Amino acid sequence: MAANSAPRLKAVAENRKARFNYEIGEVVEAGIVLTGSEVKSLRLGKATIAESYADAREGAIWLVNSNIPEYLQAGRYNHTPKRPRKLLLHQRQINRFAAAIEREGMTLVPLKLYFNAQGRAKVEIALGKGKKLHDKRDTLKKRTWDRERGRVLRDRG
Repeated sequence: MAANSAPRLKAVAENRKARFNYEIGEVVEAGIVLTGSEVKSLRLGKATIAESYADAREGAIWLVNSNIPEYLQAGRYNHTPKRPRKLLLHQRQINRFAAAIEREGMTLVPLKLYFNAQGRAKVEIALGKGKKLHDKRDTLKKRTWDRERGRVLRDRG
């Protein structure tokens, strides 16, 4: 029996609309600073990053507006659900992202929140530029055409 070489990642939250709303550029995996109750809540799979974004402030990158609900068994030691969370990146990456955000008007968008093979919580963030309305329409046209073409080829063969 051959062992599965691909690492098993447990996705907690995914931002599916990000690829539709943004032109995705460079994608980077970053660690995230969490409290104990946040980790337990994430392990239950209850988090949303759909409306969140990453911001550069105080010489670090912060994940803003992500929602990790309270862990009920934590009692009074619970966390605030929508607090800003610090992302762990190399200083060179932080400087590059901060410059891209300021100069080029780009946005850091979280794509996926997951646990890696070692059990650490990670965030996949990407540098993205917002799409205009006509770009979104083109994306929809291309998607429907690909779907239709697949149906036609399947019916033929």
